[in-house]
Amino acid sequence: MRVSEYVRHDAVGLAELMARGEVSPAEVEAAAREAVRAVNPAIDAVVETWPADDRPAPGSTPLAGVPFLIKDFGISMAGRRTEMGSRLTAGHVARSDSFLMRRLRRAGLVTVGRTATPELAYSITTEPVLYGPTRNPWDPERGAGGSSGGAGAAVAAGAVPVAHATDAAGSLRIPAAYNGLFGLKPTRGRVSLGPALDEGFNGLAVQGGVSRTVRDSAALLDLIRGPEPGDPYFAEQPSRPYAQEVTRPPGPLRIGVLPQAWGGRRTAAPVAGALDRTVRLLESLGHRTEEVTVALGVGWEEFVLANARLSTANVAASVDSLAAALGRPVDSSTLEPSTLAAHRYGQGVSGPEFVAALTVRNRVARGLAHYFETHDLLLTPTLPELPPLLGAYGEGAEALDGLGWIERLNDHSPFTMAFNVAGTPAMSVPVTADTGTGLPIGMQFAAGYGREDLLFRLAGQLERAQPWSGRTPGVWAGGRS
Repeated sequence: MRVSEYVRHDAVGLAELMARGEVSPAEVEAAAREAVRAVNPAIDAVVETWPADDRPAPGSTPLAGVPFLIKDFGISMAGRRTEMGSRLTAGHVARSDSFLMRRLRRAGLVTVGRTATPELAYSITTEPVLYGPTRNPWDPERGAGGSSGGAGAAVAAGAVPVAHATDAAGSLRIPAAYNGLFGLKPTRGRVSLGPALDEGFNGLAVQGGVSRTVRDSAALLDLIRGPEPGDPYFAEQPSRPYAQEVTRPPGPLRIGVLPQAWGGRRTAAPVAGALDRTVRLLESLGHRTEEVTVALGVGWEEFVLANARLSTANVAASVDSLAAALGRPVDSSTLEPSTLAAHRYGQGVSGPEFVAALTVRNRVARGLAHYFETHDLLLTPTLPELPPLLGAYGEGAEALDGLGWIERLNDHSPFTMAFNVAGTPAMSVPVTADTGTGLPIGMQFAAGYGREDLLFRLAGQLERAQPWSGRTPGVWAGGRS
């Protein structure tokens, strides 16, 4: 199989070719490895590849034999390095599979490597000291987003059709938007984080994937969803597979539109124009839209402070545990300025302050739940601006404390974190692009708790009405035969 043919198929399509015997799993894997070699020098999205340790029977699952990449964070694969983008954990090898890794194996995915992430996944740009910046395939002078930036860039450039991603503040949806992909953050409790964790960032973090087509993400979520023993959260299982929802009409929906973010960050003109085009597309499909205001249940400053306390306390605990286990110091030789600042700030968070932050989490969840009593979905831009130039996001980071870094994160990505705090599903859909630069622009749709089915139905309808999977970035594996 030539790379130019490989990149024309999504994951479900590749699996179908293998199931029919038109191409072998070995040929597909070889094409994937050649695609990685073709694009990675330009984008630095894949930090390591390795030989596949098993190849499932074609047709045994909807994704059997499909090449796959895991993020260098939030998942462990026995015998493979898990470095979390940090010098603190450089060279660390996982001893066992996490629950998610076991499910990916049972899904028949052929994991061939791991993708880049910022240090400890604690940024919305992927520019770690350990491996250097990941570049956007549409414009290599720009960032690919984060913290699943390596996954987003690799999928957009054609290295693999779908890749693992995580999301604690937008880390899946941000790279989906910047790289022109589909990405759905599942409901809290939909995918297990065990056995090492019962929850990530106190319930804000979830597992998922990014893909070039909606059906690939639906098929992936079908194969990895469901609770494991000891999980603290439970999301009711869907009545039918998500892969079937993609082809079902959503019916007329009532969709609120939030053009300007909480906190006062103004949406840039290209993104505002893309939002207007999306609203017109929705109305042409029979949906009812109206501009709305949505109460978070707390003020913006209180929201940001609570998230700073939760996230930095988690970072501090993780850093201390990793440093003790690996026998390494916690200083500038092992950690970047923003992570050190988070560590210092998190060590100063008191018990009562931490509990108060959890109370804010509850108030936000209740406030957003009230909105979804009267509306089916909420539409926002995924991000208020186009992908920034490399280096821009980290300017002056050494002068920020832990709160200042979270304020910066929320200023650059003010639409995403609320749905992590509430635990509700949200997706970024690449329905449009900037008319001047051609850069993709993602639109975020959020739904009530457990309503991934509704999101997949609308996403499938939007993809059929305005296909985006045929778009190709400037750095593209299809240029090689």
